[in-house]
Amino acid sequence: MRKTAQAVVIGGGVIGCSILYHLTKLGWKDVVLLERDELTSGSTWHAAANIHGLHDSTNISRIQHYTMTLYNDLEAETGQSCGVFQPGSLYLAQTDERVHQLRLQAAKARLYGMNFYEISIEEARELNPMVNFEGIKCVMYEPDGGNVDPSGVTNAYAIGARQRGAEINRFTPVTATQAQPDGSWIVKTPKGDIHTQWVVNAAGLWGREVAAMAGLELPLQPTEHQYFVTESIQEIAASDRRLPSVSDRDGEYYLRQEGQGLLVGAYEKDMKFWAENGTPLDFAHDLFPDDLERIEENMMNAIERVPAVAEAGIKRVINGPMIWSPDANVLFGPVPELDNYFCCNGIIPGFSQSGGMGLMAAQWIVEGETHYDMFAWDIARFGDWTTKAFTMARVQDSYGHRFAIHFPNEERTAGRPARVRPVYEIQKQMGAVFGLNVGWEHPLWFANTTGTQDTNGFTRQNWWGPVGEECNMLRDRAGIIDISNFAKYVCKGAGAEDWLNKVFANTMPTAVGRSCLTPLIGKRGGIAGDFTVTRVGHDEFWIIGSGMAERYHKRFFRQVDLPDGTTFESRTEALCGFNVAGPKSRDILQRLTNASLSTDDFPFMHSKTIELAGVELLALRVSFTGDLGWELHCKAEDQKRLYTALLETGKEFGAGPVGSRALMSLRIEKGYGSWSREYSPEYWPQEVGLSRLCKLNKAFLNKDAAVETIGRAARDALVLLHVDEADVSASNADASGGEPIFMNGKGIGRVTSGAYGYSVGKSLALGFVKDVQAGDRVDVMILGQPHKATVLAEPPFDPKGTRLRA
Repeated sequence: MRKTAQAVVIGGGVIGCSILYHLTKLGWKDVVLLERDELTSGSTWHAAANIHGLHDSTNISRIQHYTMTLYNDLEAETGQSCGVFQPGSLYLAQTDERVHQLRLQAAKARLYGMNFYEISIEEARELNPMVNFEGIKCVMYEPDGGNVDPSGVTNAYAIGARQRGAEINRFTPVTATQAQPDGSWIVKTPKGDIHTQWVVNAAGLWGREVAAMAGLELPLQPTEHQYFVTESIQEIAASDRRLPSVSDRDGEYYLRQEGQGLLVGAYEKDMKFWAENGTPLDFAHDLFPDDLERIEENMMNAIERVPAVAEAGIKRVINGPMIWSPDANVLFGPVPELDNYFCCNGIIPGFSQSGGMGLMAAQWIVEGETHYDMFAWDIARFGDWTTKAFTMARVQDSYGHRFAIHFPNEERTAGRPARVRPVYEIQKQMGAVFGLNVGWEHPLWFANTTGTQDTNGFTRQNWWGPVGEECNMLRDRAGIIDISNFAKYVCKGAGAEDWLNKVFANTMPTAVGRSCLTPLIGKRGGIAGDFTVTRVGHDEFWIIGSGMAERYHKRFFRQVDLPDGTTFESRTEALCGFNVAGPKSRDILQRLTNASLSTDDFPFMHSKTIELAGVELLALRVSFTGDLGWELHCKAEDQKRLYTALLETGKEFGAGPVGSRALMSLRIEKGYGSWSREYSPEYWPQEVGLSRLCKLNKAFLNKDAAVETIGRAARDALVLLHVDEADVSASNADASGGEPIFMNGKGIGRVTSGAYGYSVGKSLALGFVKDVQAGDRVDVMILGQPHKATVLAEPPFDPKGTRLRA
């Protein structure tokens, strides 16, 4: 066994073997995989191993498409059969909402050159005559859908990796992972130690145990999962072709041909946890006792759709473990608090994603960043607040709703509240409907009665009207928005200015009381973050950024050494804040402070420490609404006092609380980008209008990449679109993000954010497009159907920024 390696992959399931294979494809030969038992142990070997390409997320669709197309190439390369069957897949819609979902996915497939399209019931019946199509409103067909052999795929990855120089050690459990001062690791095994630059935790069911060796607690929880295979069915045995699989997610089961019978699997509501306190180390190719009663309702749905299921006997039942994250998505990426420790844990559709996840992991490890934006699957989305109780509640909800539609703006309530701010009860009593943001409860909108909950769908929901009232109140008078979830940092010391200049692309403010906007540049020259930096003292700066990206941004901040005597700390939990914005915002605030808020004394992009309603706070003259406004940041213990004063004084001016859904609409009216939507490592500074904030005459993190990308022609342009009212009225739906954009039948881009602009009376969408000019007419595929839209030359609200600077 090797004593040194560039990377050690822990776990010999399909994901670990894929990561090993892709590391070698990117040129790393000195890599080792350690498996405690045999390859495919755990949950790989018994997987149903279905493969499909489309997903609600564009980037996961890309990853799954890559994976599906990889398997045949992998067979040819290695000589190892992957057991690829691709007879196609039929996707059935029983409800209008499922029709919307499938048609939107079909539009995305068309944009990205994937094979997924609508067919008639008659065509579907010809493809699979065993299906009862009664009650089906729409059928999509994916010709490349099918399944693979779990062991074959895993061994093909392993053979491909070995052919390029990788070493695989079976029956070699890892007993310890020890971090070294230089960022490398010692991986201990009974067969000897390996000194490695990178540790990759792809340990599947044992991901928690492997993480614990490094002092980590991963939010993962295994469950039981069942499927069964029928005896031979005459119609299948007599057929000379393989039947396409059936995805009937409204029926909450999946079904495909297996041999001359059918395989039927389900995600039942009566789910069952397993190994709550740790996965047994002696578990390998084991299964649980059959428990088909738990999936009886799902089985009956399958029988109604494919009556032959009832007539065939059950040949075998597979009841095995799967391991889940709280949101059923992978925990992916380097652990922000550690050097060179990579996680890829909790993948549910492993055989649809194995290739893509392996490639993304290898890109991040070898090249420093993935080609696709993986923020939504980044391990950094969770933190210390993700308790075991929260994890189990969310896993139970995710499992039982595995095939449910995840609607735009949907907020699931399981496991909540996890974290609350001091004003939570006040907001609750005012009718706040809350969302979850990095564990924090925050107001989405305010209902007229307490206890109101969101309705969900692709069309306009119960919050659409109240959110409009909040928007119009702020634009006409003023609104008070809780912005406590913003990430807040303080950098102090003689080296603070120098350090911040080395981290951020813009030049830091030189005068006390001045603020600047600045990008953070990623490894490939894209936008890794956007921040407001304010100089509050000679050697002290406040930095405000995206709250949900706080742990993600740790990776960047740790790359630049702090000078001696300089500190950088998060104050997100210690500080709370409100944005008071609108034409009456100055009048409201002036009632509560002796400090002058006139434009002459307090200009735009300036700050002051002031006392307001008896609370000392930092006031910043900025507003994400695009309107006149101030951000007010106070100590958490002062939040209730400040909020009460703002609400009471606001009443005199017709102002009140405003939620984050209204803020979304308001910022889109101004064409403002938002982190993880418009601002992403995938997009270059000039493509999002931030190149002027990248000062290339100074050194900063990843400057070379920024110079290279800024020197190129933009691939896409971020534009604001006005969707025609006639089309919007007909569908009763606005863009929400992810909708493809076409022009003259050609795919030219996609929507990143969408909302109705209440104060301007327009349905709006922000998106990236190619080769368009202001005034051009395009089609936005809202609900998967073309909605005419016009490219705007300027934002419809206050395009010159007059109100912002008033």
